[in-house]
Amino acid sequence: MRFIRNVTDIDDKILAKAKEAGQPWWAWAGRFEREFTAAYQALGVRPPTYEPRATGSVPEMIAFMARLIERGHAYVAASGSVYFDIHSWPAYGELTHQRLADLAPADDGEASEKRSPYDFALWKATKPGEQDASWDTPWGPGRPGWHLECSAMALRHLGESFDIHCGGLDLRFPHHENEQAQSRAAGYGFAQLWLHNGLLTQAGVKMSKSLGNSLRIGELLKQADPVVIRYALTAAHYRSTLEFSSDTLKESAAAWERITGFISRAGERVTVASLADVQLPEAFVQAMDDDLNTAGALAQVHESVRAGNTALAEYDDAELASNLASTRAMLAALGLDPLAEPWVESIGRDDLAASALAALVEDRLEARTKARAARDWEAADLIRQGLAAAGIQVEDSPAGARWRLDRDCE
Repeated sequence: MRFIRNVTDIDDKILAKAKEAGQPWWAWAGRFEREFTAAYQALGVRPPTYEPRATGSVPEMIAFMARLIERGHAYVAASGSVYFDIHSWPAYGELTHQRLADLAPADDGEASEKRSPYDFALWKATKPGEQDASWDTPWGPGRPGWHLECSAMALRHLGESFDIHCGGLDLRFPHHENEQAQSRAAGYGFAQLWLHNGLLTQAGVKMSKSLGNSLRIGELLKQADPVVIRYALTAAHYRSTLEFSSDTLKESAAAWERITGFISRAGERVTVASLADVQLPEAFVQAMDDDLNTAGALAQVHESVRAGNTALAEYDDAELASNLASTRAMLAALGLDPLAEPWVESIGRDDLAASALAALVEDRLEARTKARAARDWEAADLIRQGLAAAGIQVEDSPAGARWRLDRDCE
């Protein structure tokens, strides 16, 4: 499998924001690329096979434009800008099922030099003050348009046709529509399938940097563990709108704790040698095959956890081992197996504090056990109440007292 995640490191917004901040455009772009990469790493997202940057693919863009011009689908304006001729491609609008007559004019480029107001810019001639964001072409110096960048990088790294193109729902038009039009007009098959993810909202309003209501991963990591944030994002179907709030994180933390609590308790009784040969439950497979229905897939995980807890209570170790293996295999498919990287490494992230807390709690539990043995129920209850007040939930079992942090404790 080849996975390409391209980086737009030059466009109108980058130039404008960098100017506002008084920074070089390339430094501004680099900063946010680093933040993006760090956020994905924190959430356990696997790195791509290649991660090309637009500024490293200019020769491919020039060749792409030359091909479109030769085929009669693009033209060069007097300024040196290059535009895609919408009317030369009758299939325009097929991705988003829109008619040209119903669309607003394209808002990129100079309207006065376009043949049609619907034509979009492939290449933008250099403007005053943009000389350091400029590359030479046969038609004059300039910089790439946003849509051209992605098609050129896809062609270079994935070939004339590839399987899946992903992106946010808000990119369907005009970005993805324009990508598909220019690539197919150039004679390439381009993407065969499109996966458009829904948007994150706060109080019903889309999160975005332009609206100033975006949540940085660094801020969220102060509120919840990375794996809990990943769980929250996985729990909703990728095409659905996800209302993100503190309640979202609390619910996800509680669900994650139920899962890890079972895996921890089951691991004290049985072991799973390897997940390689574990067959995923049919219901889980059907959910994932149904347009990546991760919400339905997680429902099967919780069903397996419930069955596993029953097996624990009934001391049915054979059934328990089966449920443990099944649960972990499903979680592994979702990148959420708590005993696999990167989550297993995060267990020791705060090991000093965790060890200190465990020692203190175990000391209180030992005192409680002695009080119960002496039938001093009042003292035992006081210890349990004191732990509960500190956010420690105690659970008695035939194997002895267990404890866990109570996420709902304020």
